[in-house]
Amino acid sequence: MLLAVDNGNTNVKFALVDDSGEIIQRWRIATDARRTADEYAVWLDQLLQMEGHKRSDITAVIIATVVPRALHNLQVLSQKYFGIDALIAGREPVSWGIALKVDEPRALGADRAVNAIAAQSLEPGIDKIVISFGTATTFDHIGTDGSYLGGSIAPGINLSLDALYNAAAMLPRIAIEPPPSQSVIGRDTVGQMQIGIYFGYVGLIEGLLGRMKAEIGRPVKVIATGGLAALFQQHSHLFDRVEPDLTLRGLAKLYANREGGA
Repeated sequence: MLLAVDNGNTNVKFALVDDSGEIIQRWRIATDARRTADEYAVWLDQLLQMEGHKRSDITAVIIATVVPRALHNLQVLSQKYFGIDALIAGREPVSWGIALKVDEPRALGADRAVNAIAAQSLEPGIDKIVISFGTATTFDHIGTDGSYLGGSIAPGINLSLDALYNAAAMLPRIAIEPPPSQSVIGRDTVGQMQIGIYFGYVGLIEGLLGRMKAEIGRPVKVIATGGLAALFQQHSHLFDRVEPDLTLRGLAKLYANREGGA
């Protein structure tokens, strides 16, 4: 089985992928660049056992990371505890296999390139916009042939809420959740904050999507992913589909398509 690892700014996601390319288990742990290979191994070992697996079931490891300082310990985890040299997304022999038609291809986050690969496998032959809700919220345009054509980056909803709480002494810390009604006129402080954060973010999504679609000028499929995508799933007009495992699926696809396929 393949162990796919998506190392994001907030969480590290691990997935077991069977020989058919299907994800059969998934786990996440908070990102900490100081976390050692031994700490990962103790945590992961227990989870594998709980699901009836063992370390020897894992025959390959692939990693995508946007946190360079964390990569070394993940590579050590693979070598020391699985006896495998991990493949790194975007490095030979797992080059992207898609065109990155932007000014600085090397600066593109690995997760965004992997999402493009997964999106193309789900919706070939049509333009796509992938919205990834994470530490930042990214909007990416994927062409009909799977090329990455650019996008935009906005502060994630958690960052926006943290900034509001930290900068305004009288405002409480609140949970991120949809307001209880569709009204945008709140009657108390917490309600007003929920409205401002939630519907303000819906407005951001609607605005950027509208501008991107107009600029593309062709039919577009919108795919949402990331841990916070479910927050906005009730607004069915925003997305054509929600794929929480898009990045992990892209990693599995990238592994399957690596040079030689061996």
